[in-house]
Amino acid sequence: MPDPAVPPTPPVPLTALLAREDLGLRQLAGPPAEEVVLHWVHTSEMADPYPYLLGGELLLSAGVHIPEAVGPGTSYFDDYVSRIVAAGGAALGFGVAPVHDTVPEALVAACASHGLPLLEVPPRTTFSGVARAVWQLMARARLAELRRVTEAQQSLATAASRPDPVPSVLRQLAQRLGGWAVLYGPEGTEIASAGRKPGEEARAALTRLTEVVRPSRPTQAASAAPHSGSNPGAPRQAEPGAPTRSEPPAAAAPTDPSRPAPASATDSVAGLHLAAYSLGAGHGFVLGVAAPQRTAGDHTVASVAAVLLSLLTGEQQSGTGAARSSALVRMLLGVPPEEVASLLGDGPWVVVRARPDGDGASDPVAASALGAALGSALVDPAEDVVRVLVPADRAPADPLPGWTLGVSAAVEPEDWPAADTQAARALARARATRAPLLRHGARPALADLVPPGEAAAHARALLAPVTAHPALTETLRTWLSLHGSWDRTAVALSVHRNTVRQRIARCAALLATDLDDPDVRMELWFALRHS
Repeated sequence: MPDPAVPPTPPVPLTALLAREDLGLRQLAGPPAEEVVLHWVHTSEMADPYPYLLGGELLLSAGVHIPEAVGPGTSYFDDYVSRIVAAGGAALGFGVAPVHDTVPEALVAACASHGLPLLEVPPRTTFSGVARAVWQLMARARLAELRRVTEAQQSLATAASRPDPVPSVLRQLAQRLGGWAVLYGPEGTEIASAGRKPGEEARAALTRLTEVVRPSRPTQAASAAPHSGSNPGAPRQAEPGAPTRSEPPAAAAPTDPSRPAPASATDSVAGLHLAAYSLGAGHGFVLGVAAPQRTAGDHTVASVAAVLLSLLTGEQQSGTGAARSSALVRMLLGVPPEEVASLLGDGPWVVVRARPDGDGASDPVAASALGAALGSALVDPAEDVVRVLVPADRAPADPLPGWTLGVSAAVEPEDWPAADTQAARALARARATRAPLLRHGARPALADLVPPGEAAAHARALLAPVTAHPALTETLRTWLSLHGSWDRTAVALSVHRNTVRQRIARCAALLATDLDDPDVRMELWFALRHS
């Protein structure tokens, strides 16, 4: 049976169609419904439907094509069913009205003989109703698949922004595909892996498959051998949703080195679906995947992981490496930042300072992953802090799991040093308050410039003469907040205005200061906010 040219939509299990009580379908022959999937529906009354089938169909017929003279001793039904099977048909639905009252027994026997599922369509069920049910089930399956792919993309992106990005991406990919994910280095060695490791035969086949997509050396074909007597072919290119046949692997055969290596290749060995994806622009890293099954969205999920791993294993090309090198050299030779900023991209810019959660220091790969998550290749990894220069329109809006971030205000290149100081202060406040992300305000408050501990100590010392009298402290706080209004303070405290005057005078005497001085009022208000 040829592989059907299936559409890029998830197939519909035959069991789901049989479970529709409104249709009343009944299977009369063929393999168990659990082993059958449908890709579409086609109605035909042709005696030979082969030329009109693509494969994977539920073929619907009312038996109009059956000659009246057909008897039990003829081969008509056997020939009819064999042609459906040869075309790759998935199942046959036979309507018992209006032409036939029952499904012909010879048709049931032929379907049983050729292993074609045969469904009885009752008189109350129209063929259009069956087709509509299949499309509804297909739409639901497609929506579920899109939701699964979207969730996988989000989880992979989150994993790529963690301090251990490569292992995190591989673990997430292996979990999403239910198999094994491995990163191969330029020399073909396994750098990192996650998931259940397959057997030696599958691992060897996957290693050979990586040579097909690795551009750094002449490629090798790890192909699946077809039927006996045929020449071994190259591995099939990845096709979302396309069924693959489990075939024994053939020996690797050299291919034309002048041809560009494909971006991906697939194979099937020992009941596992294998896939290899080239990473980066010629660095030689390859992502390998081995999974027990391959659904329509698996190729998309693996491709997203390949893109993220490409960013993690090679230089991000948001700007050319030559331009960045030129900018660095010019700055080292004394050219002001504003004169080289045009080589790096449009401004303004923000400086992001980041520290990984926990006590561990970030490694270069984690720093590169952070830059990729922020959309910038201008990354400076240090022992405990990573600094990233980011265009202002890409400034982080949400926290990144595994990191604590401090973000500066948007500045022009000549103010980069000041922005770095702002980011450092924002990061310090974020760590002190256990906030995952804090930004430097465009107009920082006085409290932002003084460490909290020092501010509290200053408040205790300044307000010590009045703190023993809670009524005085509360009156002073209310009076300052209402800009020295006697009447409004009296109303707020439910006391007479003379009482307010007496208390404020007492505060001035105890503090030995002039409360009409605006500088004094400002300092007292600062102290009261930190008391």
